[in-house]
Amino acid sequence: MKVENYASDLVIIGAGLAGICAAIAAARLGQQVALVHNRPVLGGNSSSEIRVWVCGATAHGINRYARETGIMGELFVENQYRNPEGNPYLWDLVLMEAVRKESNIRLFLNTDVTEVEASGPEEDRSIQSVTGWMTGSERRITLTGTLFMDCTGDGLIGFLAGAKFRLGREARSEFGEEWAPEKADSITLGSTILFYTKDTGVPVKYVPPSFAKDITQTPIPLKRVIRSGDSGCHYWWIEWGGELDTVHENERIRDELWSVIYGIWDYIKNSGQFDTDTMTLEWIGSIPGKREYRRFEGDYTLKQQDILEQMPFEDRVAFGGWSIDLHPPQGMYSDERGSKHWQPDGIYHIPFRSLYSRNTRNLMFAGRNVSASHVAFGTIRVMATCAVMGEAAGTGAAFCLREGLTPREAYAGRMQDLQQLLLRQDAAVIGLRNEDPQDLARAATVTASSSMKRIAIEEPVRAVPLDADAGQLFPIGFRGIRELRLLVSAAEDGVLQAELWNTGRGENYIPHTLLVSDEVRVVRGDLQWVTVKLPYQPEQGGVNLFMIVRSNPHISLHVSDTPVTGVLSFIQGQAHAADFGESQQRQPVVEWTMKYTQRQPFCMKVEGVEDVYAAAQITNGYMRPFGGPNLWVSEPVLPGEEAWVELQWAEPARMGQIQLTWNDDVNMDLINLHHHRTPYTIMPELARDYRIEAWLDGAWQLLHRESDNRKRTLRHALGDIRADRLRVVVESTNGSPCAELYEVRVYS
Repeated sequence: MKVENYASDLVIIGAGLAGICAAIAAARLGQQVALVHNRPVLGGNSSSEIRVWVCGATAHGINRYARETGIMGELFVENQYRNPEGNPYLWDLVLMEAVRKESNIRLFLNTDVTEVEASGPEEDRSIQSVTGWMTGSERRITLTGTLFMDCTGDGLIGFLAGAKFRLGREARSEFGEEWAPEKADSITLGSTILFYTKDTGVPVKYVPPSFAKDITQTPIPLKRVIRSGDSGCHYWWIEWGGELDTVHENERIRDELWSVIYGIWDYIKNSGQFDTDTMTLEWIGSIPGKREYRRFEGDYTLKQQDILEQMPFEDRVAFGGWSIDLHPPQGMYSDERGSKHWQPDGIYHIPFRSLYSRNTRNLMFAGRNVSASHVAFGTIRVMATCAVMGEAAGTGAAFCLREGLTPREAYAGRMQDLQQLLLRQDAAVIGLRNEDPQDLARAATVTASSSMKRIAIEEPVRAVPLDADAGQLFPIGFRGIRELRLLVSAAEDGVLQAELWNTGRGENYIPHTLLVSDEVRVVRGDLQWVTVKLPYQPEQGGVNLFMIVRSNPHISLHVSDTPVTGVLSFIQGQAHAADFGESQQRQPVVEWTMKYTQRQPFCMKVEGVEDVYAAAQITNGYMRPFGGPNLWVSEPVLPGEEAWVELQWAEPARMGQIQLTWNDDVNMDLINLHHHRTPYTIMPELARDYRIEAWLDGAWQLLHRESDNRKRTLRHALGDIRADRLRVVVESTNGSPCAELYEVRVYS
């Protein structure tokens, strides 16, 4: 046996997406990180070993402008470029390269940590080291550190350290959660194994193994959707073990899941109900993908009300947006639906206090073991949300290490500094402004070659009959609406009814409160511009409005193929089909869908947005949509022409680095595997070629030129210059006619 000892600043156990993002975040901030994983590949449930889709705050397009930024955003965008087909092995590669690129990370694969050295009284524990065995290498490895992070999912490390945790469902009386059971119990969400199929083009027979289950003797064929062409996460409902101990009975659960998968394929291949003569099984997972086990207790326990009320925690460090998604304890054998969902009106916030232990002073955690009730866990458990919690925890750990603080001390006295550090890293925090005193750009006067002064969507490609209510979200500036026109066609004379609503919150994109309405007589005819009188003067700039055009089957609106950032189009459809629970609450966010109008706004003209897309937006403090688009957009630029934005200071400033955050359309739902494919490998709005110049010695001098860019946030060293003018010149985009830029930061 080879015995080894390593010392690091931060030891992270578990390299699913939470652990990966935590490690990268801390490493980028200068900390030495040991990242330990008990499997040969990274990614946890998202890896090629298990192959679960990485879902997050977009909720497959239900939430708007909700895609994660920061490290998870980088992984999404990189995978979109390299792996648009959703090959699980290429996703493994994206993750491995992201980790290996960080020189401050020491990676230990195939290393199962089973020993933890910890000391102290029950209410004030401290971890000194962890020890694991590296399979195949006969190496016993002990890791010491100042801070430790449990990203194992099952929570083994914190458990061995004596950290307090929860297991199972809380009673309704504990937190007053409507979806909690009357009495507490040990039930958790079950585990799943997935499978892939393929068409070989030649006849293939299938002889089921002796242990294959006859699913016709179960509720599965009656209660679940079985189709010959589906595979992978379409079969997420092959779930079992919620009434068992999903860790200690993991082998039993795996065997049961295998028996059902082979039985389902026997049903598909041999029942005669499906056309599958040339189809075969391509891959079956060997490891159950677990949903739930231990949840540690932090200084705050996230609960159902926090999700539904979108609680704006003072210590918010991340966000989610998946529905509260709970499954029946019997899993695939239940007579109930496979899941029930409760969707808040928009994204919700996650507090820092849920990411560290309340009784183990140097233990943090991220992923599906954070401090939350079972009901709240039903939403935060999805992997992109686990990932942004990982980045928040990793950034928090680096901050604590740098400042000599415990996580609790960071919350109590330095929370704003930590939040500003997260924003500087482009982490997924919504509703907080950049207030970094070191950012020189905040003191600059900003001008541009041009900016978009009106919304003019004028080129129709398709008529949309108003068989249902239609909606259009758009921003408005300080001056309010001066004129609003819609392009309509009418099969006969009639009345067009329009209403203007606010959205209630800066992070929400659905109608909340009616402001004003109008009715317009429309005469029979095609492609006519109709003026709708919806006068509105906002109390402050930077607000979104939601216009509803009520249904009239004789009138059609028209959509365009020219998207405008900040403008979204909707059709009102059926409410979500899932079980809403006893209360039967409406879920308005799922009643307005963009499924048929993604990147296709209704043709409209709006006067009154002069300040919405102005150059000054790049220093307004926001790096993504919140109560408005929050970015500079130039007027359309002809091929060969350039657009620029300039920063000017009253006195020359000493500059060493510039940070640029471009628009990569966070409204576009991206995925790592094969759930859907988006039409772009690179977002068209991203600047492709640009240069950075400083006004030196009476002329613009080149400091940096970037070519073939496909990233959202970039940092460029400027050397060490003194100048009072700096500009970013966009030479070309990746397809958009306009230059679009969220933020410029400048540091000395």
